[in-house]
Amino acid sequence: MLVNASKFRNNPPMKIIFFANTDWYLYNFRLGLAHYLSNQGVEVVMMSPPGDYGAQLEEQGFRWIPLPMERRSLNPLAEWKLLRFIRSVFRAEQPDAVHSFTIKSVVYGGLAAQSAGIPNRIHAVTGLGHVFVSNTPRARLLRPLVKRLLKLALRGSRSRLILQNPDDRQLFIDLKLINPNHIHLVKSSGVDTEVFVPTRHKRGKRFRVLLAARLLWEKGIREYAYAAQKLAIHAEKIEFLLAGATDPGNPSAVEENDIRIWQSSGLIKVLGHVDDLQYLMREVDLMVLPSHREGVPRGLIEAAAMGLPIVTTDAPGCREVVDDGVNGLLVPVGDGDALAHAIEYLLNNPDKCREFGAAGRKKVLREFDQKIVFALTGEVYRELGLLP
Repeated sequence: MLVNASKFRNNPPMKIIFFANTDWYLYNFRLGLAHYLSNQGVEVVMMSPPGDYGAQLEEQGFRWIPLPMERRSLNPLAEWKLLRFIRSVFRAEQPDAVHSFTIKSVVYGGLAAQSAGIPNRIHAVTGLGHVFVSNTPRARLLRPLVKRLLKLALRGSRSRLILQNPDDRQLFIDLKLINPNHIHLVKSSGVDTEVFVPTRHKRGKRFRVLLAARLLWEKGIREYAYAAQKLAIHAEKIEFLLAGATDPGNPSAVEENDIRIWQSSGLIKVLGHVDDLQYLMREVDLMVLPSHREGVPRGLIEAAAMGLPIVTTDAPGCREVVDDGVNGLLVPVGDGDALAHAIEYLLNNPDKCREFGAAGRKKVLREFDQKIVFALTGEVYRELGLLP
């Protein structure tokens, strides 16, 4: 689409609201995109529930609007009040577009923007979340409602949907949730390959395996614990690390009692939330993510950029990062035995680890560098006339 750049010269700058369900997400995954748009002359306003990162967003030069949003709430009255609050913000701000991230924000952002008369809506679904991935009674009950709400939120000729993997794209098409021509595939939120670089790490006495993710069962935490128990016979040669915080707002959150058992038994070294994951990845030998489904996991991309071999599942999103037998190994979803076997194989084959790590770095440079992601996202904005 050709856009007349002259119309951008004499008018006020475009204003985009970034809306997500946590300020942590905006800071860690979308700050680079916000700076990219800001450098294009766009005013980016951040909106999320309050947390520890709102002030840091403001320190980066972005106005941040705290939102009274409970991620786990199912109270109809509270949710209706929240929707009206979001609509009031949109009416007061009068942005040129709303860019929403994660499913709940996509639904509420899309519905509120339509009600507030905001024509341009960009929706980024980075993973289908608990409602679509889990088979718990609660998830099965909510799924039809969420589908209907998504279809309403995504409607309109100036609505665009950004997905991270082709499996999710096909699912949205099969469910007839949006015009297929309005779907764009952008793999991940990208990584800065000038920051995430390989290091000259040498193996220590123990082979260090890392799983870094929110502590949700759907991330494959149960399978990871099983693999650690099965490989306990190699305890003098291998160490299992688990980095991530519990997520009380998610129905799939790992119970605190399980975490205490793993920690006290010495089966897994539980690190909790790690601010500097990059530093931690310099000290490990293998990155693992046995997730059941993802958008495209940023942690795996960062690990590959740093030259780490990867073991992950042959699941949507995960297999986008790993070419099986080239830069890592793919195992079946939910198969703790296969996960243990893959980890043991790399424990015993250091040359293969180096080979996988080098190939992973090349793949990230080719497919996941943040410059590529920013350019592809910029094309979505240009299609709506939001960038020259």
